[in-house]
Amino acid sequence: MTETDDQLPAEPDASGVPAADERPSVDLRPGLEAVLMIADEPLEHLVLAQAVGHPPVEVEQALRDLAAEYTEQGRGFELRELAGGWRFYSREEYADVVSAFVLEGQQAKLSQAALETLAVVAYRQPVSRSRISAIRGVNVDGVVRTLVTRGLIVELGNDAESGAILYGTTNYFLERMGLSGLDELPELAPMLPDLEDLDSELERVAQQTADREAPADEPQPTGDDAQPTGSADV
Repeated sequence: MTETDDQLPAEPDASGVPAADERPSVDLRPGLEAVLMIADEPLEHLVLAQAVGHPPVEVEQALRDLAAEYTEQGRGFELRELAGGWRFYSREEYADVVSAFVLEGQQAKLSQAALETLAVVAYRQPVSRSRISAIRGVNVDGVVRTLVTRGLIVELGNDAESGAILYGTTNYFLERMGLSGLDELPELAPMLPDLEDLDSELERVAQQTADREAPADEPQPTGDDAQPTGSADV
């Protein structure tokens, strides 16, 4: 869509609700601030343009101007573009103050096991639980459920050959990591072997793990108690 097309009046929809350009517009910057103040996830500039009744091109420029203005003024918050949208965030230098107020001493961090599993998913996605287990050397069923519940990873479908569920990271993961896309993930250490060279070995270990976890003469454990022999992931 061209810049000219962006600014063409929108047609009213069948519901009779006025199109964005037909709604009363508000002062651009205060309107954006009011909407962003209640946003619980990053909002695309097109969504914001519809909300405030201004052309998307003007809205996008206003967002960038506001972000620069807040930084110049040294505000305790900033306007950032992450995960495909815009949202207010507290500044990093005030993280300790915010954490102390919000958490009030409660432990809200991910465990080491969860962080390691999340890293495997981020770099190897789409990836199955058996492949993650092979890489980490422990059962990861409970950890994967935790990461799904927290909205950091999501099911992406099934493997064409094995039918196993494949997992990948979410936009919420990008937002929490401060990334615009997966291409901004830090490169792995140069001394590590090429992950592609590990495929055959990982498949072998994954099969061994699966065989060990599902003995023919015993029922398989279910739920969060399921763990492979001699390993634990807390």
